Amino acid sequence: MAQKQYLMGVDIGTYESKGAIVDLEGNVVLLDSEKHGMENPKPNYYEHDAEQVWWHDLYTLTSRLLEKSGIGREQIAALGVSTLGTCCLPVDRDLKPLRKAILYGIDARSQKEIEFLTQYYGEEKVKELFGRPIVSGDVCAKILWIKNNEPEVYARTYKFLTGTSYLVAKLTGNFVLDRFLGIASLRPLYHMDGRIREEMCDLFCRPDQLPEGHVVTDIAGTVTAEAAKATGLLEGTPVIVGTGDSSAEAISTGVIHPGDVMVQFGSSVFIYCCTEKLITDDRVRGNSFVIPNTYSIAAGTNNCGTITKWFRDNLYPEAVALEEQGGPNAYETMMAEVEKIPVGSGGLVTLPYFAGERTPINDPNARGLMIGLRLDHTKHHMYRSALEGVAFSVAQHIDIFKENGISPLRIMAVGGGTKNRVWMQMVADAMGESLNMAAVTVGASYGDALMAGIGVGIFRDFADLQRVIRPAVTLQPDARRHEEYQRFRKIYDAAYLANRDLMHQL
Repeated sequence: MAQKQYLMGVDIGTYESKGAIVDLEGNVVLLDSEKHGMENPKPNYYEHDAEQVWWHDLYTLTSRLLEKSGIGREQIAALGVSTLGTCCLPVDRDLKPLRKAILYGIDARSQKEIEFLTQYYGEEKVKELFGRPIVSGDVCAKILWIKNNEPEVYARTYKFLTGTSYLVAKLTGNFVLDRFLGIASLRPLYHMDGRIREEMCDLFCRPDQLPEGHVVTDIAGTVTAEAAKATGLLEGTPVIVGTGDSSAEAISTGVIHPGDVMVQFGSSVFIYCCTEKLITDDRVRGNSFVIPNTYSIAAGTNNCGTITKWFRDNLYPEAVALEEQGGPNAYETMMAEVEKIPVGSGGLVTLPYFAGERTPINDPNARGLMIGLRLDHTKHHMYRSALEGVAFSVAQHIDIFKENGISPLRIMAVGGGTKNRVWMQMVADAMGESLNMAAVTVGASYGDALMAGIGVGIFRDFADLQRVIRPAVTLQPDARRHEEYQRFRKIYDAAYLANRDLMHQL
């Protein structure tokens, strides 16, 4: 009798990595996680140590998942991996990192390079090449920063990799890249079909320094003998090309048809909307999508879980102490008082730009702002206002989609923030739209495992995933609260432009 087969997915996040073993009916057999830090050596600089964080977490999770589950390594049919999407890691011929990885759009060190490229190409050419203004998440600007600021690193670089490319190379020895990610974040260095755009490389790097572009579910290779020793996986286990965490998370929630929207509540908010056509709007990012023959609108708010963590660490020490003494989770304690505060936080509006902002303002020098503070406000009002600020940002993006003729069919919420149902209701009320949560809210590692199943033929295609991805909870917007939120939303929308110059002076 043949042994039962399983799929494995591992996702490396900003502060935590997660792994999942999934059976062929889409049921999660086992989850595990590994926490890590994020380095912030200077303002606007955010980094991970690729070996000590990315690789360490991957082999730790694969080994533990096998050990805890009791599943034999020969029963793992395939592995899918995702990481923080638009990171930049230079490595040498032996796959040794030459510096710490420069993280995604939250890292805004390449502002001078962005200004140079904008002037070099001109605004019209920039729109043609990038489909929008160049932003801090664009990997080409990060490569150029290394070239300009760390010439010794640049000279020794064999390949410039994303996090997923690095891990897949560690597992298989092959250098590959999800072509969707190449088009979305490594413009103008890739063609739509994943081929390297050699004529555009001269300014940045040699074509041979880039990984090859492939469909996310293509088999990148199999686990090598060396990788098998580190990970506990069986030598020869198929590994798919993999993708960024947000696109894997979108798949995990069932965002597979035009009109489906994912809102990922992690350390940051990331939004994907699947579309039938390419959307061009400077406020967001129109690209192809991870699913062949579809397009996407991508958007992101830099601060989500990072803000809740900031409030916990700086303003709620008693909640942390209570948790350490065996009490409830600190975030649950924090919400107990917040839930009592009405819509609008007592006339307090917060711009959640604590680490700059991506869409819709695309301004790494934006800063957090609270408007309306009074002596009767408490830290609970401030915390609720910050949560409402994130909700307003999500609502802004849904409105932008509608302005571009996209009527969301389903808005799916996923990520750690979905555990806070009071916050999720704020989001539904601010949008004036239903907010859905899938039965499995594990996130990107679940999507990685399912896509690995497509890679080895367990699922026919992305549409076939519908038979295992099931919805569970729907939060309906309250019409009265939505109307109340509109007044505060107008202030939120106006506050950035009214204070942008002052923020930049700071």
